[in-house]
Amino acid sequence: MEYARSKNISVPVTKEKPYSSDRNLLHISFEGGVLEDTWNEAPEDMFLLTVSPEEAPDQATYVEIEFSKGDAVAVDGKRMSPAEILACLNQLGGKNGIGRVDMVENRYVGMKSRGVYETPGGTILRTAHMGIESITLDREVMHIRDGLVPRYAEMVYYGYWFSPEREMLQALVDNTQKNVNGVVRLKLYKGNCVVAGTRSDTSLYDPNFATFEGDEVYNQRHAEGFIRLSGLRLKIARLLEQGRKAL
Repeated sequence: MEYARSKNISVPVTKEKPYSSDRNLLHISFEGGVLEDTWNEAPEDMFLLTVSPEEAPDQATYVEIEFSKGDAVAVDGKRMSPAEILACLNQLGGKNGIGRVDMVENRYVGMKSRGVYETPGGTILRTAHMGIESITLDREVMHIRDGLVPRYAEMVYYGYWFSPEREMLQALVDNTQKNVNGVVRLKLYKGNCVVAGTRSDTSLYDPNFATFEGDEVYNQRHAEGFIRLSGLRLKIARLLEQGRKAL
């Protein structure tokens, strides 16, 4: 800090707030100082993008996000660039106390490190994306993709964005997003971001199939054979166990 001042370099760091911080379009992160003690709660005056949930408005904010092939393309009906969408959602999420994360990470070199993040726009986008996927993405496709997400995230975290394995996985992920289109309505309230509604022309959800009332989708009696087959391996295992005990 003294060196920076001697060279007339303005830095937002003081001895009272000696945080290492990194800021980009997506978020801002804080490390160091009092945060190095995991028992210490992050001080309120550290945060720059978000108000505390306790100080957020008493009235909920609703926002609609439109997706095309898995990418957010509009907010409340207004088409925007990715950077504009993040800026808009950072502002909306920030004033509603959304996107604060306090976590201890496992660094590539082997040590654990605590980081506090403000990611209001990213938190809203993630919730919205999961919401639109819930009605547009096939169950088994989602299961396989989700099983690969930790590996993908690890590659990015470790700095392997330009690696061939990341590009290979990206092709798979992009393929899963072909039908992830539609609009998600979100409710923002005091640090919470929840899906309040979804709609899509490529939806796999049909109330005529999902209804608990009378339907003609399938014969309910067919479930008996399905249940027997699904439990067959468990039945065989139990019979063999009982046989061994009898001996």
